[in-house]
Formats: sequence, C-alpha cells, structure tokens
Amino acid sequence: MRSGLPPQYEMQEGWRAVRFPYGKTFAFTILDDTDDATVGNVKPVYDCLKENGFVTTKTVWPLDCPEGSRHFFAAETLHDKAYLAFVHDLVDDGFELALHGATMESSLRERTIRGLEFLKMEFGDYPRLFCNHGYNRENIYWGDKRFRTPALRALIRFIQRDVQGRYEGETEHSPYFWGDLCRRHITYVRNFTYSALNMLDVNPEMPYRLSDTTFVNYWFSTSDAPDVHAFNQVLDPARIDKLERDGGVCIVSTHLGKGFVKHNKLNEETAVILRYIGAKSGWFAPVSEILDYLLKQRGSDVVLSGRQRVVLESRFLLDQLAQRLSKVSVRSPYYLAWWHS
Repeated sequence: MRSGLPPQYEMQEGWRAVRFPYGKTFAFTILDDTDDATVGNVKPVYDCLKENGFVTTKTVWPLDCPEGSRHFFAAETLHDKAYLAFVHDLVDDGFELALHGATMESSLRERTIRGLEFLKMEFGDYPRLFCNHGYNRENIYWGDKRFRTPALRALIRFIQRDVQGRYEGETEHSPYFWGDLCRRHITYVRNFTYSALNMLDVNPEMPYRLSDTTFVNYWFSTSDAPDVHAFNQVLDPARIDKLERDGGVCIVSTHLGKGFVKHNKLNEETAVILRYIGAKSGWFAPVSEILDYLLKQRGSDVVLSGRQRVVLESRFLLDQLAQRLSKVSVRSPYYLAWWHS
C-alpha cells in the first residue's frame, strides 16, 4: 500500500525504505579512518574492494606531524610520496577523499587551513566529508558537546572529567577554531556510530541538522567496526542478508590499517565477506554520494526534534556500553575509547 510519500520512498517497518538507483536493492559502503594506514597495509584491502565493485570513502591526513606522535607513528600522511600516489590512484578510480584533520595531532587554525588548501591543490577541490579524530583539540562539537541533551551532556561531562573542555573546533575565540571553514567547505560530518548495520533503522532522518550546531551543515551516523576483528564479526552473512531484505543503508566506519593485512595478504575472512556482499545487488557508492541521494530523495532538510535527538543520543550510549562489554571490544587489541568512537 502506498504511503503518500514521494515515489522513491515506501513505508517499511517504521522507517522509509529507499528506492535505490540502478535498480539496486540496498546500499553498502565503507568509511575508512586513516589511523595506522600505510600503502603496505591497506593497498591489498583496496585491491579487493575494486575487484568486487566497491567504491568507498577514505579519510586522510594531508600534512606530516612535526611533533612526532608516539600514538600514530605507523601511519603515513599525504606528504609521503608513495602514499600520495596511492591515494591519487584511488581518487582516479572514483573513491572519495575525506578529512580526518590536518594531521594526527591537534592542529591550530593555521595548520588546518594548510591541510585544506593542500587537498584542494592536489585533488582540485576541498573534501566534502569530515570525521573527528581521537583527542584532537580542533575536533568540532566533540566530547561531551556531541550530546545536545543537557542531562546526557552532564553525564558525559562527569565520565570525561579528564578531557573536559578540550575540544574547541567550533569555539570562535580559540586558536583551534575552524568552524567557519567547516561550514563553508564540508557538507557532512560523522557523529554517532552503532553496532547495527542498517542506519535507516537507527537514524532514518540522516543526513540531519541540529539547530544548535551551526558550524556543521549535516550530520550522519554509521555502523561501528574499529578493526578487522570487529569488521568480520559485525558483517555476519545473516546480518548482510537481512540488510538486503530490508532495503537498508549501511555505512561501516572502520580502520583498514588495523589488522586487515598481514604479510601483504588480506585477512581471509574479510575477503570472503567482501566477495559475499559484492555478489549481491547492492549500491556500492562513496559515503557522500549516498548521503546526497538520501537528501535529494527526501526533498527537504530534517532538523532533529528534541525527542529524536534524545533517542539517538541515548541509543548511542547504550550501544557503546554494550560494545564495551562485548566479546568484540574484549578481543580487539585496537578498540578505541568508547566515547571517542
């Protein structure tokens, strides 16, 4: 029975199922955070993605970190010539380039500007998508400020006593401020991540706006799989089959540099999973392209109501607590602090 919605949408189990382009039945993509990534430990993953028809999104650090980070010593930036050439090849093949900050450590406004201008010079335009990184001071609406519900923000502020007030990307008097540049150049910013695969189940309003985060144009949510162990467990075949049956949208946030490749060989279970998904009638496009399509088909912006915001934030907290106690987080040597996922 038709719902009276635009023809691209139908009501299904309480959320809007999308009619995807090219006759595809669901959408799947990967958002790869660049932590620990080198040509050697991610190229085999991207080779497999290409072989199976995936065109995904990769975050990068455009600049080196002169401070010398002991936390991210293994990662390469675009100032490494071989890594830059590798990323150029990905972009030429249709993969999306996204920003994970100017570099792996906190960046003052001047370095953030240099990072953005470097990307524009090298690739012809600014990135359209940004993901906050770890404890970087220039992170925008991060830490307890991710939570716009006062009671939940107070709870997170209590939990995060050691990092209270350290994130200042949207604070106009701060030397780390770049909110105006974010609003000018960045269309989409990742917010919460979940254990669910289908983001239409969790966040059917995405991409969405928040009335009091004026430096972010649109927020979006993703599935959470911080490393190879979590990725292989989250993308269980039965869950993939359900995603396909439901006509869902899955954006998986992961770190393809964290354990996916050993001795120049892609993890065998991961390879099987990617072949399994690739054989299905899915739309395998970059993150921004999928979000653009959702926004266009909806036909209007969604500013989350107070109730919608509380539901989204509460589900994130409960989900992250469950993950912290699960076998995934116990087994994973790379698992991130839950409030920074």
